[in-house]
Amino acid sequence: MASKPISSPVPVAWYPSLAVLMLSIGLVVTASFFIYEATSSRRNRSLSKEIITGAVASVFLGFGSLFLLLATGVYV
Repeated sequence: MASKPISSPVPVAWYPSLAVLMLSIGLVVTASFFIYEATSSRRNRSLSKEIITGAVASVFLGFGSLFLLLATGVYV
């Protein structure tokens, strides 16, 4: 039995678009996190909202960075 080569579930042509899209979403969520931190008082802050917002921003920035590295050819 010949093994099949591993292929990406996402077409290679989509890498630049996905990088721009995910990095943009991640930066918008990060900006909203900083605005929330700067405008809310210490008594009105919600730890769960901060953790969720930070996690969402982290996921989008992480995958956006990964697709950016794939699009530029750093990872082959």
